[in-house]
Order: sequence, then structure tokens, then C-alpha cells
Amino acid sequence: MSSDFWAGKSVLVTGADGFVGSHLTDRLLALGADVTILVRGTSVMGTTRYTFRNLAHVDVRRFKQVLCCDIGSPDATELIVGVDPQIILHLAAIAYVPFSFDHSHEVLRANVLGTVHVLEAAKRLRRLERVVCTSSSEVYGSAQTPLIAESHPLNPTSPYAASKVAADRYCYSYIATYGLPVAIIRPFNTYGPRHIYDVVPEFIGRALRGEPLTINGTGEQTRDLMYVSDAVDAYLAMGSHANAIGKAVNFGTGIDVSINELALLVKRLAGSRSEIIHGVARAAEVARLCSDPGLARSLFGWSAKVGIEQGLKQNIEWARTAWA
Repeated sequence: MSSDFWAGKSVLVTGADGFVGSHLTDRLLALGADVTILVRGTSVMGTTRYTFRNLAHVDVRRFKQVLCCDIGSPDATELIVGVDPQIILHLAAIAYVPFSFDHSHEVLRANVLGTVHVLEAAKRLRRLERVVCTSSSEVYGSAQTPLIAESHPLNPTSPYAASKVAADRYCYSYIATYGLPVAIIRPFNTYGPRHIYDVVPEFIGRALRGEPLTINGTGEQTRDLMYVSDAVDAYLAMGSHANAIGKAVNFGTGIDVSINELALLVKRLAGSRSEIIHGVARAAEVARLCSDPGLARSLFGWSAKVGIEQGLKQNIEWARTAWA
């Protein structure tokens, strides 16, 4: 699909000020899309209040609208209907797995009800072409096969993962029941500039400060780590190709790395003398996640372009400046 597809297209991005959402928003603006963003904020007596974390570099006048609300509130539905976008890219979520251990109700509200609010809005849009809803590799649990294809059983091991399974299947139900043009994206672990939690930014931050890199458990658990620019390409493919409608599609590199290997790699690339130590294993830990990106390749010609070493180098160089 040509990049011209996005020029002048009315696009709503939920969770636009998040890690991946901000990179996706940047790319859409560069492609000439007519972008409305939905971010957390408040509206008091007609005055909208918000503070950007990852989109502070963007002149707010470049957006068609800035919607501020709690995605878990029914108000989100009415706000989206008022914009009447052609394409919705839904990324808003509480995505930090450990947070879900003690805040399962909040995670359910944001991730499940938030998705339902988007889908309910989509039913009422006059010119809707596509809704891309964000699922997660966490829906699969530990890999039962060398590579995880879309047919792999859904075995969530944390409240976060369970919320993503529920949202994923709600999307499917709205496809089956209402014929909505929904595409479900299942990205594997994504890293890169602006990410502030999860293992990669944690290791990078500690390595640059000379602090110990603490590995939860044995470190033999593996992850398929995808650089953020490849994730953005994935969202654009799911938002523009007719082949995406009605499907759930994995996006990952197809190569996994152990947390032990990751710690050593970050330490070497950062030129750090940090000690690598082991702590208590994390609850609900998934032993292995590695994508089978075959469907994405066959449908869209998509494949990850950025290898782990190149991606980590870029992430570390950004962190040296951003976190100085």
C-alpha cells in the first residue's frame, strides 16, 4: 500500500501520547494524515487540560483535534463519534504487566471497557473504513511451539494478559456480530526511544548509571524484541491493507533473546561496568515468546528491518541524551 493512502485521511489515534502511539502519530503527521489524538486529560468548565509526555515536540496546531478523556469512561464513545474519523488506531491501554497484579479492576476498565467504548463508537461512524485494535503477544502465554502463530492457544498468565484476551475477543465478536471492519494487531515486545518501563529501558537506564542490572529469576526466559519503527510499519499495514480486515495478525522479528543475553548485550553496547545480578522470579512470568511473522509477511510483505543490536544501539544513544 502506497504511503499516499494516508495523505488527507481522517485518523484517530487513541493512546497517542504513549510510547508506540507517539511514534505512530509522528509518522502519520509526516505522511500528511489529518490526525486527531485521544489522550488522558480533563475538561473543566469547557477548558481542556493535558500535558504531553511524548508529543511535547509537536505543535498542537498540527492536530485536527485533541480529545482528553479516560478511555474507560463512556464519554470516550461520544467524543469519538463527534470526530467521525475514517480510521481508528486504538492503542490506549494500561500496558505494564506488574501493575495489573494489584490493580486488576483498573486494568480491566481501561483495556476491556476502553476497547468496547471504541467499538461502540465505531458502530455509529458514518464513514468508517477501519478500526485497528491493539492486542498483545501476552495473550498466548508461554510458547507451546518453537514459533507462535495466530492459531496458538490463548493462555493468559496475568490479569493484564487476560484483559488483552478479553479485548481481543470483543473485537472479534464485533466483526462477527456487526460486520465492523476491525483488524486486530498482536505486537510482540516493542522497545525503543521514549519507552520508560519494561526490561529494555530498565536495563539501559541502569547500565548508563552504572547500577546493577537485576534479572528476575533465572534469566532463561526469552522475548521477541521488536524495534518501535518496525511496530509503526505494522500499524500502518494493518490500517491500510484490505487483507487486514477481520484478522488477528502477529508482528515480531521471529527471533527470541534470553533476558541473560539481553543484559550482556546492553552492558556491552553501553560500555557499562554494571554488575549483572539475579532477583526473585516475577509472578505470572511467561517462559518464552517468539513470533511466527509468516502471516504478516504473506498478507502485507511486512518483516522486521531493525535487528536487536542496531535497535539497542539507537535506543542507548537516545537514552544518553534524554536521560542525561
